[in-house]
Amino acid sequence: MDRETLDRLYNNRAAVPTHAQDMERWATASAETRRRLAGRLDLPYGAHPREVFDLFTVPQPDRPLVVFIHGGYWQALDKSSFSFVAEGFAAETAGQVANVAVLGYPLAPEADMDRIVASVRRALVWLWREAAPLGFDRDRIYVTGHSAGGHLTAMAGLTDWAALDGAAPTDLVKGGLSVSGLYDLLPIRRCYLNDRLGMTDVTAIRNSPQMILPQWRGGLVTLVCAVGADETAAYHGQQHDFVTACAERGARVTGITAPQRHHFNIVDELAQPGSAIQAALAAMIQ
Repeated sequence: MDRETLDRLYNNRAAVPTHAQDMERWATASAETRRRLAGRLDLPYGAHPREVFDLFTVPQPDRPLVVFIHGGYWQALDKSSFSFVAEGFAAETAGQVANVAVLGYPLAPEADMDRIVASVRRALVWLWREAAPLGFDRDRIYVTGHSAGGHLTAMAGLTDWAALDGAAPTDLVKGGLSVSGLYDLLPIRRCYLNDRLGMTDVTAIRNSPQMILPQWRGGLVTLVCAVGADETAAYHGQQHDFVTACAERGARVTGITAPQRHHFNIVDELAQPGSAIQAALAAMIQ
């Protein structure tokens, strides 16, 4: 595809004129979540100011941990707008099935794609190491994320954890849910988004789950990929190609399509117990 076509297919804000209202709703709901739920905010896992997370805990000891990674095309937004995701797992209305960590990470153009991926992976290792004082079961860590966070979720599933910590298990992440994820970064490399990301083809390939998969020698975690029915053809194509490639490898990866959801309001489903997307992850962590 030419750049003009790619620019259109990956411009979610142009595709959803109501995106500003969606973002405002996220911020309002997240402020309410921080007011109501037990949480510890801005806990550091690294030296960068954005290498922090918010932890929403449940009363029961040693429950699983769900880690949420926000979107924003690796260059925008902040964890504070996504506290509301904890409502789908840590709130009483959700059965308090899991603790929830809402993760921050460095953004482009300050951080390149290699550094962003590395930061998220280090965060997950840090959480695994510190599980006991934080009060969750380190043998049940699950990851979910939206858009760029969906990409980072898939990259977490394709990680040699022992290379980061010799004591870490190969299945440090037990499963994941990628919402509106991106699995092939070459189209991103060739559209307007790369003006700030600054990827080369080599960088895009080594950070693309779709490209890593054929050479991957590690285990493959259980993964659900979700896309909104009203998202652009680019997102449907990305999910189809990745789920198909995973199936060819015998991986436990399934794809679901959320009816009447676009790129922004699909995130709301994570906070709604019993929705198709929330239920897919909740069933995984039981």
